[in-house]
Amino acid sequence: MLTPYQHRQLQRLRWTAFIVVGLAFVLSFFHRFAPAAIASDLKAAFDIQSAALGGLAATYFYVYTVMQIPTGVLADTLGPRRIVVAGGVVAGLGSILFGLAPSFDLAAAGRLLVGLGVSVTFIAILKLNAAWFSEGKFGTLTGLTILLGNLGAVLAASPLAWVLAYASWRDAFVVTGLLSLFLAWLAWWLVRDNPGQMGLPSLRELEGKAAHPAHEGHWYDGLVQVAGNRLTWPGFFVNLGISGTLFAFAGLWAVPYLTQGQGWERSTATAHTSLLLAAFALGAFFIGTLSDRLGRRKPVILLSCGLYVACWLPPALGWRLVPGWSHVLFLLMGLGAAGFTLTWACAKEVNRHALSGMATSLVNTGAFLGAAILQPLVGWAIDRAAGGEGLALAHYQVGMRVLLGFAVAGWLASFALRETRCRYLSDPA
Repeated sequence: MLTPYQHRQLQRLRWTAFIVVGLAFVLSFFHRFAPAAIASDLKAAFDIQSAALGGLAATYFYVYTVMQIPTGVLADTLGPRRIVVAGGVVAGLGSILFGLAPSFDLAAAGRLLVGLGVSVTFIAILKLNAAWFSEGKFGTLTGLTILLGNLGAVLAASPLAWVLAYASWRDAFVVTGLLSLFLAWLAWWLVRDNPGQMGLPSLRELEGKAAHPAHEGHWYDGLVQVAGNRLTWPGFFVNLGISGTLFAFAGLWAVPYLTQGQGWERSTATAHTSLLLAAFALGAFFIGTLSDRLGRRKPVILLSCGLYVACWLPPALGWRLVPGWSHVLFLLMGLGAAGFTLTWACAKEVNRHALSGMATSLVNTGAFLGAAILQPLVGWAIDRAAGGEGLALAHYQVGMRVLLGFAVAGWLASFALRETRCRYLSDPA
């Protein structure tokens, strides 16, 4: 049992870790989706076309993808606090470089450093959630994490478009870089990896359960165990198709599709992406809570991701979007996309607790690999359809069909997920 002082200390430390690292996660979402709002500015600043714009935006996702499995290893070995601090410094310097870059190559280098720095944040916060909160609340905490992170995505849409009326996109990224450096300092000062570092019992021990055994042997052996577990992989492909298309669309192609394809103003287009991302954030929170209360993962994923796929039909069929119905479409698309967030809980629960960082990072790799593939691929498809002509709805329709195909593949992969009933399969029933 905890003394009153220990209880207050536990509550303070758990929420301090969640808030500080959560704010760093907000910045990672901001960087992920900001290129959509500044797409025309980037084209003008560096004199580039759609394919090159897709490549610049996807630089973030290339390094993010490569870093996911190393991040899981580092989270399970060095601990989340250290990697969050290091990542915050690298991301801050990268954002400043991106904002000051006089050339396309330096902008790409800055974007790469940003991706490298923020790539550690999500796995780190999942590791902290697993250490500081009850296992039965993991789905809820994951949803709350996504809700918090998506504040950055929302800020990267309409609020960023508003800022651009008074300041340049370069100023915005320099300020963001300075904020990242500040959060890295806060994480070093205030965050701790687990209750044991402060002399407190683990959450498992407080619930009268035996503590999860630590991983014995080399980290490589643990990674082999996770990768060799066939139950890990369906979540990877769900992320590749569902999350990859969401990030590619909301993070880059939504605003050009709505402005150049549908003929809307940028403010109207960014308002729609804000709605999409806000719905995704709220959906992730409520879906995580619903899953924990039902004690089920798979049915929630199947239904929500099926809704997401259906929402891709109007863009892929080249329909003209009408305000009102378009708001409903983007709202439902965001709510449906949130279903993929439960795959992280599934990945954790089909592997041993000591390997939770590696398990969630392997599955999460699919999301950023999907975005890294799709952002330039969609740009190439649009350019090829246009054939050097001015861009129109029919050209963007080709890109939307690419996104629909990947979304369908991700939804089909969700049928192969194992139902965990919101507990580790290695635990006794």
